[in-house]
Amino acid sequence: MLLKSKFKLATAIGIVLSVLSLLVHLFLANYSAGGITKYSLHMDDVLPFGSRPRPCRLWGPLRTLDHLHPYAKPRKNYPAPANHNGFIYAKIYGGFEKIQSSICDLVAVARLLNATLVIPEIQATTRAKGISSKFKSFSYLYDEEHFIAALSEDVPIVRGLPKDLREARKKIKFPTVSPRNTATSEYYTTDVLPRLVKSKVIGIIINGGKCLQSILPASLEELQRLRCRVAFHALKFRPEIRSLGSQIVGRLRASGRPYLAYHPGLLRDTLAFHGCAELFQDIHTELIQYRRSQMIKRGTVKEQLSVDSVSIKINGSCPLMPEEVGILLQALGYPSTTIIYLAGSETFGGQRVLIPLRAMYANLVDRTSLCSQRELSDLVGPEAPLSSDMPHPPPPKSEKELIEEWKKAGPRPRPQPPPPARPFYAHEKEGWYGWIGENDTEPDPSLIEFRRQAHRLLWDALDYFVSVQADAFFPGFHNDGSGWPDYSSLIMGHRLYQTPSGITYRPDRKTVATLFENVSDHLYHPPRNWTMAARQHLNNSAGIEGIVMSAMMSKPVSFLAHPSPECTCRTAKSPAIQPVKDKHGGLLFGGEEECPDWMVRSLAMVSTKSNEPQSEDYEGELTEDDSSQDTQQESDRRDSNKSSEQDEEMDPDD
Repeated sequence: MLLKSKFKLATAIGIVLSVLSLLVHLFLANYSAGGITKYSLHMDDVLPFGSRPRPCRLWGPLRTLDHLHPYAKPRKNYPAPANHNGFIYAKIYGGFEKIQSSICDLVAVARLLNATLVIPEIQATTRAKGISSKFKSFSYLYDEEHFIAALSEDVPIVRGLPKDLREARKKIKFPTVSPRNTATSEYYTTDVLPRLVKSKVIGIIINGGKCLQSILPASLEELQRLRCRVAFHALKFRPEIRSLGSQIVGRLRASGRPYLAYHPGLLRDTLAFHGCAELFQDIHTELIQYRRSQMIKRGTVKEQLSVDSVSIKINGSCPLMPEEVGILLQALGYPSTTIIYLAGSETFGGQRVLIPLRAMYANLVDRTSLCSQRELSDLVGPEAPLSSDMPHPPPPKSEKELIEEWKKAGPRPRPQPPPPARPFYAHEKEGWYGWIGENDTEPDPSLIEFRRQAHRLLWDALDYFVSVQADAFFPGFHNDGSGWPDYSSLIMGHRLYQTPSGITYRPDRKTVATLFENVSDHLYHPPRNWTMAARQHLNNSAGIEGIVMSAMMSKPVSFLAHPSPECTCRTAKSPAIQPVKDKHGGLLFGGEEECPDWMVRSLAMVSTKSNEPQSEDYEGELTEDDSSQDTQQESDRRDSNKSSEQDEEMDPDD
């Protein structure tokens, strides 16, 4: 009896322990995998006493540019338009960067023609079926109320044409124009204005991202400042985008450290235009070449289909690959725990091309790792379901139908029918690459693809907001030479206007390609003299030298990429800087007007309140020993005290 009771007790204890063990395992599994929506940043480099200081060489502000400040208000006689010549409505095609640039040009054109501007129509949203009914075209991205109010003293803006004119537009009674990217002000005053006065309404269709030349005559300098007021003040994203963008910035800075924004610029259209297919492998090369062949047929590309991508990259016409950006950031002195925000709705090649950069910088994050799925879906809004375009199986046949087919099948013995083709699964059909497995030609965009294009506008707007607020910005492909506005250049222009002294790198890809060619045998462990050369080039690109070089390439393409000196002013105690002009005599840097007294007083009050003694020890350039301590491991720190001559002779693989 006693033996049986002991056996029952042991059994009960074993069952209880098993249940407890099961509960513990379930709890751990749920804790480690369930409901994770936020990325946990690495905190290995946080110092034990206080927060880590911010080296100004890496995070700013730059002393050589802190005398510049944004100032886009009218400075000359700028009377309101007297005569109303009619209405202008517009359709804008293209991605986010083309929309942003086109709207600014449209407002300037409306002012030039003394016309009322109808809220532009964003075709990427009007073509998308079933997107949220809360937002219509322009309001899908921007705050309509603020846009109209902010420009009330510049251009009259309405949400739509009057009812009688709206009916006439439906009957196509008004003329439309499709101006070139380089359309001059004379084109509008001599060709468009007479047609506008005659018909009272004219439509403008914009495909290339611009409808007015970037550099205007000196007499139209106020139109340039109007462009700045539109781009940097009137075009505010709708509250949902700004709110989520502020939350992302707060999460990136939650650890008390700055962050760097990086836009790879790996876009299929851009890669196809320049012929960079050989930088990729397998299906990605085929996709780029197919898009390039389409551009050749349309006349967009004048060159041959097959080109030498390596020579094009050496010439600086291909983007910097993520692993190259990682090496450059290491050469600059950014530690491996630097927080890097990946911007842009498209990274051609997917996560595979980001693996080397993620291996160098573990804190490489994007909106999907910092936001929950609920937050992103709330930004999109409620959408109507779309019917699936997947092939459906044929309906089952009845027994009677099968018997009739058997009787009509012919004499026996009958050959066995061929095996049915393997069905294509959903994951093989989704995305922009699914067609290549079954067709030689790319199909027309489906309804779900149109919806994804509208979603990409939201993701680009969200990342634009986060990148402008970043402590540093590194572009992978800016000033690409295509003649279209590019995403990185718009961010760099906004940062130059809003925070001129912030760290914004403007690398010369041709120089960088030469540097990588010189160290190809020791790419991931370059000698010290190579590191110093790369660091010097990138530090110069963030200062005056980089601004001037970038302006020569970007300003003729897009004024918003370099809104200086028209939209900036300088303080009276600024250093003496020799004005830099282009070949046509236009100012690229220097020669800014002095800031008004009220701005100088407000800037003095702000600077007095925000002085931080912690940053004083890190002003200007750091010594080589200090900068190497930010990037190297403990073993590398011991080597940083050696002379540069010794480093040149040392084999980095030893």
